[in-house]
Amino acid sequence: MRPLVLASSEVLKKLSADFERLFENHYEFVHRTAYRVTGNFADAEDVIQTLFMRLCRQELSAELLSDPRRYLYTSAVHIALDTIRTRRRHPAESDERAMPSIPSRAATSPGEEELHDRLRSAMAELPSKAAEILILRHVHGYTDVEIAELLGTSRGTVAVSLFRSRARLRRSLRGSKGGRE
Repeated sequence: MRPLVLASSEVLKKLSADFERLFENHYEFVHRTAYRVTGNFADAEDVIQTLFMRLCRQELSAELLSDPRRYLYTSAVHIALDTIRTRRRHPAESDERAMPSIPSRAATSPGEEELHDRLRSAMAELPSKAAEILILRHVHGYTDVEIAELLGTSRGTVAVSLFRSRARLRRSLRGSKGGRE
């Protein structure tokens, strides 16, 4: 029975090392993705914590091991969108007094920050796959072909999704501003 215990501890050490390497190699990418979706540093940290805690509780799947960047990206976007949806359903009581949010680099005025908030809210209304494609294209700068390869779909599917998502976001942003745009 003793050799089995040694083998198990060796397997656990290897899994632990693999998990640590996975975290170190992809932390920055996952954090950047989560921050761009949520627009909030603390929420991005929560997304990472949730994602890696879920991974700790399960075996590292073949999908994760075969394409970790794709798996982590998709998971981070889904968790970040859930965070936004939850925030909309259950708004926090004036967190800004307790800890002011960190403005995004792109927003320089209150009007721009409001636009970013409306855009995040509109993105949360999109299907998860459509939001993923938008983020890959407009946040991470991937081409349609690269997105298609990353998500295992066709370039045409990516192009159609981008077109429809942009149109839906335009309508949503116009509607939230009372049709003034």
